Formats: sequence, C-alpha cells, structure tokens
Amino acid sequence: MAIATAVRAVGAVFRRRPADILPLYVLGAAVPAIIRVIPFIAAFIGYYYLETTGRLEAALAEFETVDPMPDPQANPDAFEAWFEQLLPILELLFPFPILVLAVGTVIVGVLGAIILYGIVTASQLSACYGRLRDERGLVAGIAGARRYWLRIAGLYVLEFFLWAVVLVGGGIGATLFVGLLAVADPLVGVLMGLLVALVFVGVLAVIRALFAFAPVAVVVDDAGIFDSVSSAGRFIRAQPVGAIVYYVVSIGAMFAISTLTGLLALVEVTAIIPLLSALVLLPALDLLKSSLYVQYRGRLTPPAPAERPLRRRTTGGLRHGWTEMVTFVRGTLGTHAIVVALALVSFWVGWRLADPYTDVGVLEASIAARLEGHMPPAAALEFFGNNWLVALMTAFGGLALAIPAIFSLVFNGVFLGVMARLEVEPLELLAFVIPHGIFEIPAIFIATVVGISLGIAWFRAVQGRLSRVAFADRLERAFWVLIGVGILLAIAAVVEGFISPYYYDLFL
Repeated sequence: MAIATAVRAVGAVFRRRPADILPLYVLGAAVPAIIRVIPFIAAFIGYYYLETTGRLEAALAEFETVDPMPDPQANPDAFEAWFEQLLPILELLFPFPILVLAVGTVIVGVLGAIILYGIVTASQLSACYGRLRDERGLVAGIAGARRYWLRIAGLYVLEFFLWAVVLVGGGIGATLFVGLLAVADPLVGVLMGLLVALVFVGVLAVIRALFAFAPVAVVVDDAGIFDSVSSAGRFIRAQPVGAIVYYVVSIGAMFAISTLTGLLALVEVTAIIPLLSALVLLPALDLLKSSLYVQYRGRLTPPAPAERPLRRRTTGGLRHGWTEMVTFVRGTLGTHAIVVALALVSFWVGWRLADPYTDVGVLEASIAARLEGHMPPAAALEFFGNNWLVALMTAFGGLALAIPAIFSLVFNGVFLGVMARLEVEPLELLAFVIPHGIFEIPAIFIATVVGISLGIAWFRAVQGRLSRVAFADRLERAFWVLIGVGILLAIAAVVEGFISPYYYDLFL
C-alpha cells in the first residue's frame, strides 16, 4: 500500500542516522534566537542616542516632577491631567529618529524572519528528500538551502498575501453584503452569514492545503513559485487519499500537542513541547509529506531500517554524545576560557547595573519566593526542557556568525548578575545554585562554544574554504555534542528539582 510504504520510509529515516537530519530542525527552533538580536541592537542604539543627546537625562529629571498616578476609575479627570504631564517626557524619549529606528527594526525583523525561515525550510525539506533517496541528508540540506531558499520565502509571502486578500478584501465585501441582507430580513442575514463563514473557512483550507505541499514540489521538482503551487494541486488530485492522510495526521498532531501543552501548563511545564516539536513532530510531518510526494514522483528509495534494537541505539547514542562532548571540550579549551571570562565580565556588569537599586528597596529578588509551590518532578522536567532548549538555540543560533551565541551568553550573564545583586538572601541563593550549577553552567558554556565554532564554520563555508561535506560534518558533530550537553543538563535538572531547594535547610 502506498501510504504504508511512505510511513515505513519515515520510520526508516528516523531509525537510521537521525543526526543526519535533526540538526536542521534544531536550527529552525533557533531562528527566534537569531531574530531577537535585532531589537536588542536597536534598543542599544536608541539608548546611546538618547544618552548622548541629553534627552534621557532630561526625561528622568522631568519624570521626578510628575505626581503619583491617580486611580483612573476613581478620578478620571485627575488621571487625564496626570497623563498630560507625561506628554513632554514622551516627546523627549520618542523623537523622530527613535520612531524611524523602531519602524526600521520591525521591517528588518520581518524581512529577516522571512529570509531565515526560507533558508531553514529549504534546508529541512532538501534533507528530507535526500534521506528518502538514501543520500546524506545534511549535505543535501546545505545544497538545498542555497538553491531553493528564495522560492520557499516567496511561497511564504504569496500565501500570506492570499490570506490577507481573503480575510481583508473578502471580509469587507462579505460584511457589507450580509449586513444589507440582515437589514431586510434578520433571519436570512444570519443564515447567509453562516454560509459565508463556511465559504471563508473552505477557501482558507484550500490555500493551506496547496501550500502544505508546494514547498516540497519546489525541492523535488525544482519548480518555481507558481509552478510549485500547480504541482501541489496536481498531486492532491492524483493522490487524494495520501494528501488527506497527511492533513488528518497534521491536524491530529496539532490537537495532541495543544492538549498536552494545556495539561503540562497545569503543573507549569512548558519547555518540553518546543523540544518535542523540533526533534520529533516537525521532522516527522515533513518526512511524511515528502515521502508521499516523492513516492508520487517514483523516486522513493529510503534507507534500510536499523538492525540494532531501539534500546541499544539509544544507549549507544547517549554514549556517543558524551564522548563527542568531552572530545570537543578538550579540543577547544582556549575558546572555553574566553567564554568563561566573558561570562564573568557580563555577570559583573549586571551586578554593577543593579547596584543603585539595592538601597531603594523597590526591586528585590528572592529565591525562596520563587520556589513557593515547588513540585520536584514537574520542576525537574521544566528545568531540563528549558535549559536544553536554550542550549540548542544558543549553539545553532551561532551559525549567524556566532553573534546570537555570544549575545545569549552576555544577556544571561547580565541578567544573573542583576538577580544576584537584588537577592534579599544571597547565601540562600548561593546554596541553591551550587549543587546543580556545577553541571548546568559548564553545559551552557559548552553550548556557547559550539555556537561560536558553527559561526566560524559557516563563514568559512561561505568563503569556499570549507566543503559542504566538511560543513555537514561540523553540523552533525555539533548535534552530538549537544546530546552530551543534554545529559549534563538532565543531571542538573534532577539535582535542581529534588536537591537544591531542600538540602541547605538543614544548615540554616
């Protein structure tokens, strides 16, 4: 059966060398870490402008003369008068150059997201196509990112445009039409409104259905933007059962993830879901739709299933990850020393930034307060998921010339310095951090160094000094190093969840 063959192909790819495809999906999860650098750079530029022009000092001086904010519901007139006192301050803080900077930041952020997701999606689908033909996925992904990214990005823009036309243009016309009918006959207006809503849902569903397979057509058929949409339509007409199976699986997976997210949110566990999505759900869905389309084109030759049982493959993978991490650290001791020094400087900067607020008493941090309602199993799961996700994003975000990796290190160092300085019980904080920190902090340092090394590797690859195969080797090795980092963070999470909050009570 065609569908069963496609599903078996997905399983074969996952069982045979998953590290030959998963790094590109980790890269997809790291895109937000790359994009967020843009607003922070803009904020620094804006702060520097306000500081050097004297506007920030003038705004702070003006703010000291403002009366305390009255209750807007109890005394609306007083609140309006108070707000008018803020207008001169807002004029100082938001001059025309700052507004231009804000608009530019939004534009650059949107364009950057379109470009990055175009590159990442092209690499992911190309890797899927390569593995479904029993080729090396990462090499195919690197080649596909360069060849297809612009067309994939164009598909994103085209789909957004069609949705906007349907929702905005069609919505205005439909509202006017239904409104006129409702004036004449309310019952007819309600029925027509329901019919129009169903039509809108149907049109949007057709658009999403076409654009679900259009990127696959770009990669498999080397098609252009509009040709890929036509090819997706022909596939759906030729293989309706396969397409429907994919849609049902996708919707079911989304429903399952939403349900699991809601259940885990009850115990304040949220970081595991993005990990499952990046490492399991998204690659499985991409492999499924790719295998259906590749089979439709008669080119499906997936790798043979792995011979070793799952348990042996899992334990072997963990050992391999630990070995790669140890070897990587030994080979990059100089870079690790620089990263540790940068982290210490960042911590000191955060400590100094928070120093003026320690005597005010307005801003305080308390580790005891943050541990109220602590549930060890849920907390350990959340600590592991959050920290490993941060490590993955830091490392693979470093592909953007290492800047996001360094930024993440500096930002977290400053943040921890601020929180440590504002802590009302410093000894309690230190006692809490030490047991799990001896595992967690080195793990973050290793992830940062991985990010720096990947940024250097990407730069050398762009210059032609590193081949695609060698670059693929770097990506795969980085993934295995991060498996080792995950082991460290799993140990740290167990300690932080079950030991760190409790052991020092015996000595206080």
